[in-house]
Amino acid sequence: MISTWETLATGMLGALCVVAGVFFLRFWRDSRDSFFLAFAASFLVKACNHISIAFMPRPNHASPWNYVVSFCSSALILAAIVQKNLKQH
Repeated sequence: MISTWETLATGMLGALCVVAGVFFLRFWRDSRDSFFLAFAASFLVKACNHISIAFMPRPNHASPWNYVVSFCSSALILAAIVQKNLKQH
């Protein structure tokens, strides 16, 4: 069973991921570089994951779905970095 403090921390992580996502969206809007758009999407996916965990009646951080979502979010960042480096060559 998850405590109230853990729920609060999970919600705060979700809120901070939203802030980071909006921050990268601002850079994408100014530069139109897909690198920033991928980072924004990654952080917004992480935010949805954290917020959904915080609102579950019986949250489970060790659920396989949480790992799948986290992997996909990290894969977005990795793909953006690889794409950015391949463009420069």
